[in-house]
Amino acid sequence: MKNRDYNSEFSDDVGREYVYNFDIDVMHHYMIKSFLPHKRNDSVLELGSFKGDFTKRLQGIFSDITCVEASDVAIAEAKSKLRSDINFIHGTFETINLLKKYDNIIMTHVLEHLEDPVFVLKRINNEWLSDTGKLFLVCPNANAPSRQIAVKMGLIEHNTAVTDAEKAHGHCITYSLDTLERDVKKAGLKIVYRSGIFFKALANFQWDRLLQTDIITNKYLDGCYELGQQYPDLCASIFLLCEKHSE
Repeated sequence: MKNRDYNSEFSDDVGREYVYNFDIDVMHHYMIKSFLPHKRNDSVLELGSFKGDFTKRLQGIFSDITCVEASDVAIAEAKSKLRSDINFIHGTFETINLLKKYDNIIMTHVLEHLEDPVFVLKRINNEWLSDTGKLFLVCPNANAPSRQIAVKMGLIEHNTAVTDAEKAHGHCITYSLDTLERDVKKAGLKIVYRSGIFFKALANFQWDRLLQTDIITNKYLDGCYELGQQYPDLCASIFLLCEKHSE
């Protein structure tokens, strides 16, 4: 594995923001809404907690929270705004040793950053997921309409391309439903549910501007979420719910 500066990858000075208000205010809300019906018990492992914005939502749902994060700067910021009993582990998924198994493992917009995603998914399956546990896996979608429009505009070469800005933020792959399912199955995990999160025809920076106006209502946002469940391949993110594979 090549040496990586995770603090640099997560900064906002490499041509685009790392996290937009749309991610925090809209996508995080609908991810939680998608996850809740499948939650098991009260222990959760969040793989890639960044600055704790998604973790903040988990605080009201889980009593036992462990977060793994490669950026020490991100961990310091997360600790400043989260519950004191949350367990933070500073390290990479490829090298950490966890001493327990978890009923819920959450990985949102993280797998695309990994150089060997199948290896990490195998660790989840073999080492960290309890026998009855669930893996909640969410990745940005290569086929999101906003991305397909960018391709037609000549801003991106093709749907699954990794742009220079994405590379600077540590992206290694842009997943579609078929390639995400491929890697999950290679790792030995069993897919029990698949869906999309939020129908999205505008880029994140466009959404950030619209959300500052009264043009977008909560009903409209709910409509985009519900339409996304009807057309998962046209969503901002794709979602797979996985279990340990049993022969």
